[in-house]
This record gives sequence, C-alpha cells and structure tokens, in this order.
Amino acid sequence: MNALKTFPPTRTAALENLSKFVPKAGRDYASRRNYDLGAQRHTGVSNLSPYLRCRLITEQDVLQAVLARHSPAASEKFVQEVFWRTYWKGWLELRPTVWDQYCAALQRDYDGLQTQSGLRKQWETACRGDTGIECFDHWARELTDTGYLHNHARMWFASIWVFTLHLPWTLGADFFLRHLLDGDPASNTLSWRWVTGQQTIGKTYLARASNIAKYTEGRFAPVGLASHAAPLPAEPLPQPRALPNMAAPKSGSKTGLLLHTEDLSPGFLLNQIAPAHTATLVVHNGFSPLIPAPHLNAFREAAMADTTTRWRDRLGGEPTPVSTVDEIIAWTKQQDLQQIVTAHAPVGPIAAILENLDRDPRAPTLVRLKRAYDNRAWPLATKGFFPFRKNIPKLVAELV
Repeated sequence: MNALKTFPPTRTAALENLSKFVPKAGRDYASRRNYDLGAQRHTGVSNLSPYLRCRLITEQDVLQAVLARHSPAASEKFVQEVFWRTYWKGWLELRPTVWDQYCAALQRDYDGLQTQSGLRKQWETACRGDTGIECFDHWARELTDTGYLHNHARMWFASIWVFTLHLPWTLGADFFLRHLLDGDPASNTLSWRWVTGQQTIGKTYLARASNIAKYTEGRFAPVGLASHAAPLPAEPLPQPRALPNMAAPKSGSKTGLLLHTEDLSPGFLLNQIAPAHTATLVVHNGFSPLIPAPHLNAFREAAMADTTTRWRDRLGGEPTPVSTVDEIIAWTKQQDLQQIVTAHAPVGPIAAILENLDRDPRAPTLVRLKRAYDNRAWPLATKGFFPFRKNIPKLVAELV
C-alpha cells in the first residue's frame, strides 16, 4: 500500500519526519510552501498532517520543536498553518450542526447518483481521474494512491470539481474524506465550503491556469477551466455555542481507558488515571455512504497498534478492541468498570459514538478529558481566521 509506505503509521516515523522538517520550517517553508512538485516530492511542506490527524504527535510537539529552532517571526507562516487546523476544529466544535447539514446534503447528493445516470458517469469519471484535465486527473490518482495531496492542489482540485466539472461539492468533499490520511470533518468540510463561497459567504476560490502552471513549476498548463466562480447558495452561519464543561475523573473508582484514533498520545490521560483495563476504539466509517479507501483503516489500525505497544505497561493488560456502543458497554461489564475515561473527540464519527455512549443508561460514567491546548484555542474560533490569528502569540506563549 503506497500510502503506508509514504506515511508509516508510527510515532517514530512521525518524529523522524518532524526532525527532517524542523530546519526548513522558517524562511524555506515560507518561500516554498505553495509549490506542488508531485508525489514523493512534497519537500516544501512538513508532511506531518497524517500524524497530527490522529495525534500520533500533537500540535504542541510540533510547535515546540519548530520554535526551539526558529524565531516566531521566521516561523510565522508554518505556525499559522498549524493553527489553521486548530481553528477549523474549534470553529466546527462551536457549530456542530454544520457537520450534520453536510452529512444530510451528502446523502441527498449520493441518492441523486442513483437516479441520474449522467451525473453518476461524470462523478465516476472525476473519481477515476479520467476527465481529460491533466492536472485534475493526476491529483485524483495521486490521492487514491498515496492518501495525500498538497494543500494547494486540494484547493485547485475542489475549485475544478465544482466550477469546471459542475459536480456537487459534497461528493468532492466525500471523495477527499474517503481517501485522505489527514482528512477530518472540520478541515475537510470547511475548506470545501470555503472554496464554494459558503464559509466566507459569497467569497469563492477560482483555480486559474496561470497559478497552477506557476506553482507546479510548469508540470501542468490546463486549458478550459472555468473563468468565473459564482458562490453556491448558503444558509446563514449558525451562532457559536457555549462549549460544555469537562468533568474530572472520580478518584477511587475502577476506571477503564477508552483509546480512540482522534488522539493517540494518551500521556495526558495517563497522568490523571491508572486504568484497570483499556479498550481501543477504531471506527471504520460513520462519515460516508461509501466504503473508505483500504489505506485509511489500515493506517488507523496500525497507528492504534503502535500506540498500545508503546504504552503497554500502563494500560492494565491486553487492550480490548471495540467499534460500537454495545461493544464498549460489554467491555465495561466484563471488567466491572465504574467509569470510562477518554480523550475528548471533536465533531465526527467517534464523537457521535461517545455521545450515544454517554446517553446510554447501561453505561458507567463517561469522562471526556480535553487537552489544555484545545481548551484554550477552540473557544476563540468564534469568527474568521484573521481575528483568531491575533491570539496566536498568546497561545504559543502558553505552550510551555
């Protein structure tokens, strides 16, 4: 599987990538970050996003390593990119109904594929990378093969999908989420909404042939791209909600640790509890009507195995794999647990399972612990990124 060869799903590989990138995280990154040189040649960016996605390494790990080598001014562009991902997660945490709206729209558009043969053929052609637009077709194949695309290519691809090929944006977002190793409900959904004029209402992103030629260093010079990008109809943005308070684990209670693939750096949990037993939650779907690419689940399963191997002496024995609420409850009864402690999961399939578990009367107390990094940053995502950006120096100062 090329995706797992490119991104070995271990913390060791993540730290090796980080070590290689840190020297380039200053002015080199600022000058080369927009250049897409093709698969296996993404040397201008960090290649850390698949590891950050499941927190084999954390944002704090990355920021501290970079800022130990570079000044805040020299590393400003890279630091901002890390906080873009944080901002998107915070924005969706404050407005979870936007994810629900996307899921409903995706199902409607997928149903449309079943009844509109012409639309289905266009969609299949785009997903195969057989549209005749060379750059787009290359990116479609690179994505399905490696589980990764350069961020600039993602923007171009989304714009062409919507404004040149006139395909439903939700089906494009789903294509990404079914293949990207770093795809998550927040960054992926909100980035597609931004391209189509639904996130910053009325502001779209138009892929231009000259821009593509420049930043692929002449690899592509597409013709026939849309010359206008009219914003898609958009509902008013919901007001941000108040984020729920997190309870603390109850001392003296027999505690089970529930590890999941939204956070595979459990040290901050194990500093607060000594679990009697551990269960591992890997969710294989819950976000698409279609089956995700095999490399997606292979990466998450292997990343989970790497985590339990590294922490095996503190997990209370051999972990129990679970994937549903019923399996989690069966585990708690078998182990006679009085409470479950887990990392807070941001909006998405795992968060939905935890919500259902919390409401189930058969389950013991569920304690979801949030990282201090998230607790500080997410509530600040009330408006656009630029107001959020003003808080970055303070957030960086609080990393220690």
